[in-house]
Amino acid sequence: MTNVPETGRTSRVQIRLVMVQVLVLSMFITLGGRLWYLQIRNGDEYYHEAKSNHVQRVVRPAVRGQILDARGVALADNETRLVVSASRTALMKMQDKGKGVMTRLADVLDMTPKAVMDKVRLCDSKTPKPCWNGSPYQPIPVTLEATTQQALTIRERPEDFPGITAEPTAVRRYPAPGGARTSQVLGYLSPVTDDEIQKAKDTDSPHLRSDQVGRSGIERTYDRQLRGKAMVTSYEVDNLGRVMHQTQSDNGVPGSTLVTSIDARVQAVAEYELQAAMKTVRHEVDNITNRPYEADSGAVVVMEAKTGRVVAMASQPDYDPNAWVGGINAKDYANLTSKGSNYPLLNRAIQGQAPAGSIFKVVSASAAVRAGYDFDGKYNCSASYDMGGRSFANFESKGHGPITLGEALKFSCNTVFYALGHKEWKKDGGLTPKKDAHDWFYRTAREFGLGAETHIDLPNEVTGRIPDRQWKQNFWKANKGAWCKQGKKGGTYVEQIAYESCLEGNQLKAYDSINFAIGQGDVLVTPIQMATAYAAISNGGTLYNPTVGKAVISANGKHVEMIQPQSHGKLPIGAKTIADLDRGLRMVVEPGGTAAWRFTGWPMDKIPMHAKTGTAQVYGKQTTSWLATYTKDFVIVMTISQGGTGSGASGPAVRNLYNAIYGLDMEGKQDLKKALLLQPEAKLPKIRPDGSIDAPEIRPYVPPSPEVPEPPALAGPPAARPARHD
Repeated sequence: MTNVPETGRTSRVQIRLVMVQVLVLSMFITLGGRLWYLQIRNGDEYYHEAKSNHVQRVVRPAVRGQILDARGVALADNETRLVVSASRTALMKMQDKGKGVMTRLADVLDMTPKAVMDKVRLCDSKTPKPCWNGSPYQPIPVTLEATTQQALTIRERPEDFPGITAEPTAVRRYPAPGGARTSQVLGYLSPVTDDEIQKAKDTDSPHLRSDQVGRSGIERTYDRQLRGKAMVTSYEVDNLGRVMHQTQSDNGVPGSTLVTSIDARVQAVAEYELQAAMKTVRHEVDNITNRPYEADSGAVVVMEAKTGRVVAMASQPDYDPNAWVGGINAKDYANLTSKGSNYPLLNRAIQGQAPAGSIFKVVSASAAVRAGYDFDGKYNCSASYDMGGRSFANFESKGHGPITLGEALKFSCNTVFYALGHKEWKKDGGLTPKKDAHDWFYRTAREFGLGAETHIDLPNEVTGRIPDRQWKQNFWKANKGAWCKQGKKGGTYVEQIAYESCLEGNQLKAYDSINFAIGQGDVLVTPIQMATAYAAISNGGTLYNPTVGKAVISANGKHVEMIQPQSHGKLPIGAKTIADLDRGLRMVVEPGGTAAWRFTGWPMDKIPMHAKTGTAQVYGKQTTSWLATYTKDFVIVMTISQGGTGSGASGPAVRNLYNAIYGLDMEGKQDLKKALLLQPEAKLPKIRPDGSIDAPEIRPYVPPSPEVPEPPALAGPPAARPARHD
């Protein structure tokens, strides 16, 4: 064996190490050079290529949930239509801003080019309808009613219609079952705005640009539940638009179904009867102004007395909510927002304010008892009440002598309540109120829920007004400057009132309290407030929050969230006073009562009826009709602005409503098969295994035959005439 010298072996190892080092160094130099080439030498080129690869999101909006009545009948649902939409972003990138495309599109859709261009222009303060008030980055519907041939033409010629799509889409529909529009209760939809998208960005219910959102009614209140969550799929695409791969997918959630407490059958009757009552009184002459009643607006509320759930709510004038679907046209928008149409978008059941008139007397009677007066004591019902040289007359200047508070409700005697209001004003110090003034009448009104929201689940409810001492002071401060400028001593009536208001408009005067006691003066109430108060009398004293929503059901039918009745207070009177009021209100429909002539033949033994009529006076207008009624299960309150007396204008409609609910004819005979709702609907609609709802059929309302003409009202002496006032 030959021995290798140690020095030779070491030299070879060193040579190998050097070669390895050189190889490694060469690799690093090559890699570094390549990185320099890619990042420095050609960095901009590759940056722009990488930038052109981007993520595209494909959004498929969730189908909006249905709105059903208490039995499952659809009040709002969806239907599939062929929708033609335009991408404003794509059109604006074209050299002619898309005019050529829109002109060709107009020809296909049998529209004018201007009509198409108006559809895709953006709304602002100067742009009239139609215009687009949603996000400019989402597809803008041009028509929701394209024919199959029109859609095929657009899809088969994409080169002629860049930025235009035509595809089947679920579109909102308001079917008006049985003729029940339910307009102001349902509300309407319109596209989401960029501002709304930003505000909802970090919430648990963010908006997508494709969303339609509720703008009024329960479409707005329950928008989050009805809207669901859109399906969003994200793709990475290259600069040629080719999909490289899917990066993310969110399956979305369909909108939930909202079951309401509305009964479409009762709603149809309420709408018809309110409109019919208004048409009828327009043919009657107002004895004060000697011209026909204008009956310019009205409202009716049907409510469950024991829960506050709304069974029907109608407001006139009304509108067709389908007008908003897909964007409203200029003519319809003008009709809905103009003074000439008297603003149909207003829900006068929760937004219409007027003096309460005599239906307010349940509050005054309660206040009197709280102040120490005996409900069954005797109070003088004179033909007029004199105070400081001024005379305040009974309606029709008729007196009844000494009567109880129950009888004061029966005859609607103003002078009894004038005297009580005046006495309490003096006890509280009159023009110089005591520090411990009780203000029983004003306190009781507020504790009946007046002058405040009822917390109904509908947006934009108004509060009405209770003109107590604090309100007088605040109102005077706000208006003193204008009054002092307008006022003139010894001038016209308006100028004289302004003059007096300038000097002492902050004082609660005797005539303020006298008028307040009969629901007049500066008192303002809404139909929903009065329905809530009368429901509390019926149910034993609980003031419920009125509700339209009853339950939210998930799209698959597996999850049900009940919307339970909630209370916002109790009446400020005991069980005895409530029973006394109940007794007095029953007398109103019994012989001699102001509503008796409208409830002739009513089966009081089977279905006890209670009512209060009211005729409110408004300066510069004809009288406003009020009628508040209840049974053990239901409350109905109706009002007609400039419609005359309570029993005269509203009486027939309210009677017909009750007849339909209980299956009665005008003689009081009951046919249970014809009854719409003998008692409130307790169960929810039946849900099928697939989540769909088993809905019954509904027939249009057939109004009863016209009443037999009444005998002449002027026959006989005044005392023998039917008591029809208020």
